[in-house]
Amino acid sequence: MGKVSRALLLQAIKAIVLVGGLCQSSVAHADYPEQVIDVKTRPDVTQRFLYIEPPSPKAVVVLYAGGNGGLRIDTSGHLGSGNNNFLVRTRQQFASSGFAVAVIDAPSDRQDPPYLNGFRQSAEHATDSAAVIAWIHEHTKTPVWLIGTSRGTQSVAAAAIRLAGSGGPDGIVLTSTILTDDRSTPVPAMDLTSLRIPVLVVHHQQDGCMHCPASALPGFMDKLVNTPRKMLIMETGGQDKGDACEALAHHGFNGIEAKVVQDIADWISPH
Repeated sequence: MGKVSRALLLQAIKAIVLVGGLCQSSVAHADYPEQVIDVKTRPDVTQRFLYIEPPSPKAVVVLYAGGNGGLRIDTSGHLGSGNNNFLVRTRQQFASSGFAVAVIDAPSDRQDPPYLNGFRQSAEHATDSAAVIAWIHEHTKTPVWLIGTSRGTQSVAAAAIRLAGSGGPDGIVLTSTILTDDRSTPVPAMDLTSLRIPVLVVHHQQDGCMHCPASALPGFMDKLVNTPRKMLIMETGGQDKGDACEALAHHGFNGIEAKVVQDIADWISPH
């Protein structure tokens, strides 16, 4: 056998071994199936979300991405944007922790720019969230927690406040919370006294986003006066890449995703 033929054979063998290893890996770490769900909400409006349901979920987490919130989920479940967002990229990790998962897109009447920008604190957005919660309660009959990251914390906090006492979540988790903002209402400036559900706040100690200064957290936590249970978890470590307010910086818990998801899961699970 010539040198060239032998080299080609070795390359082919390596390729077969690599493909075999990838197939074994995909079987050993298979993701749960993702369904596309559309629920009717306001007149002539539907709310789309990706839904993942592991066997016997202990609760459901509804995930609100940051940025403009326009994930543009198509009918096959493909995301047009937002794949790198902390909550979007960890959705299967939440499912592996025993939670059913709903990843929220912008509603059908907000499928063009600016998507959720300027809409997150509206009554209409809360109505859309209530429709998702109602579908989940009917479908799984398990507790529902809303989890937001970055701008998504404005969606979660505002919805929980508007839906307090009627159709709202059983608890909320705020990660990389918007604490200061000159364009919209930051979370600490909302009517937090209305919240009478458990609240978990998760923040990176070195979050460099101008809207999320860790120094503002104590004052924020002090405003959660009527919650039956609250906690602040400060995360450390990981990698800090690119824009300080984007998903691959400390703001997006880059490199420590598994720990953050586990911390959230451990806090929610007793409820």
